[in-house]
Amino acid sequence: MTERLQTLSGLAPTAKLPAYDRNQLKSGILHLGPGAFFRAHFAPFTDAALAASGGDWGIEVASLRTADVADHLNEQNGLYTMLIRDTSGTTAQVIGPILRAHVATRDPAGLLDRLEHPAIRIVSLTVTEKAYGMDTATGGLDLNHADVAADLANRHAPRGGIGYLVEGLSRRRAKGIAPFTPLSCDNLPSNGAVLKRLVLDFAERVDPSLRQWIEANVPFPSTMVDRITPASTEATYQDAERLTGRQDLAAIETEPFTQWVIEDHFADGRPAWDKAGALMVTDVSAYEKMKLRMLNGAHSLLAYLGYIGGYEFIRDVMDDAGLAALAYRHMHAAARTLDAVPGIDLDDYASELIARFANKAIAHRTYQIAMDGTQKLPQRLLEPATEALAHGDKAETYAIAVAAWMRYAIGEHGNGERYELRDPRAGEIAALIADVPRTGLAISAALFTLPGLFPAALTGHRAWTQDVSDKLEILIQDDRLPLF
Repeated sequence: MTERLQTLSGLAPTAKLPAYDRNQLKSGILHLGPGAFFRAHFAPFTDAALAASGGDWGIEVASLRTADVADHLNEQNGLYTMLIRDTSGTTAQVIGPILRAHVATRDPAGLLDRLEHPAIRIVSLTVTEKAYGMDTATGGLDLNHADVAADLANRHAPRGGIGYLVEGLSRRRAKGIAPFTPLSCDNLPSNGAVLKRLVLDFAERVDPSLRQWIEANVPFPSTMVDRITPASTEATYQDAERLTGRQDLAAIETEPFTQWVIEDHFADGRPAWDKAGALMVTDVSAYEKMKLRMLNGAHSLLAYLGYIGGYEFIRDVMDDAGLAALAYRHMHAAARTLDAVPGIDLDDYASELIARFANKAIAHRTYQIAMDGTQKLPQRLLEPATEALAHGDKAETYAIAVAAWMRYAIGEHGNGERYELRDPRAGEIAALIADVPRTGLAISAALFTLPGLFPAALTGHRAWTQDVSDKLEILIQDDRLPLF
């Protein structure tokens, strides 16, 4: 049996190793959510920053739910392999900043102790949109969200990300310790502002004076993150072992492209991420809107059409010339809703996205991208569709994308085979369409009433809702994806 990846010694020469002394690292960052995206984006940027400028910005990670990734990282002394795949081949890089992994469900007190420790100066998050517990209708806390409700009822023993942040900051304030900087890296528009709003809402409900202290002392930088990262497969682990000479159960794979735009506002320093290629700015909004609307919006369009059409991977969808052309049309439609983005040519960006989606070396499942649609649609599709209609655009590609989501939301292939929506509002969706006729008009009318999802400007636009209904009818009748 192959030896496990645990040290940097004796690895195959095909593996790129950290260009700094890991023994000199000290914990400076605590990251919540050590999933594949964190390991393909945040940690490699920090690895490169340490190589470029040194520092003591070691990372501790914490899983708020499942233990497998944290356990694998601890078993490997924080080391793991990042595979970069493109059509020219696969390269392997061993990433080194992670020092320790925590599992909140096993030792919540230990995680709170780390949040309180003055060495931790940044607490970053990749926990997915649904974990924030935001009420999309109000923008504040969703008091019915399981974690939010539990943490408000027992604030000193949190289980959700917002609860942990507030309790950690509360303990620091009580002991006169400088606050950490919460840093959201999730795909939410104005993610720092969203995180701040939810933290302040929570703090106000448990201790108004704590809210005042947080508002006066704690920065919440926004970020825009971009790197396509499919779920790891057996091929990931086999290639990691082949290229490093060690078994690696925490290995991930990703594309060559990576981008990070960060609002440069931190309470107590940061790694030299700018030396690693991150763009440090005063306002990330133009960049994040570009990415959410052009990349993520087109990704969702392709994922829903692709999944119901029987395509397993985005790269397979891109082999369909009609669907690839549709994605390109949608990107240009999305670009028309954007202001100028400093340093970015939007036509070139669209062409780059098409090439990235078509990368044969990246196996990004349509079903993976399709999950959590009710959390993703507003910023990716519904907000720009509203703006497009307000400016006289027909918003046709948005109608196609929404119709594709509605067809996906039926939860049944054309042959009658059922599948799980993997959406936090799956129960509500099922209840809305359970007793309605299987027609585009009936299904769309029902789903347009899903509370808090569709803006009134969309549901009240008769021509557009009729377009959605007509396109949904086509998709219900023919899963083979007739061209629009």
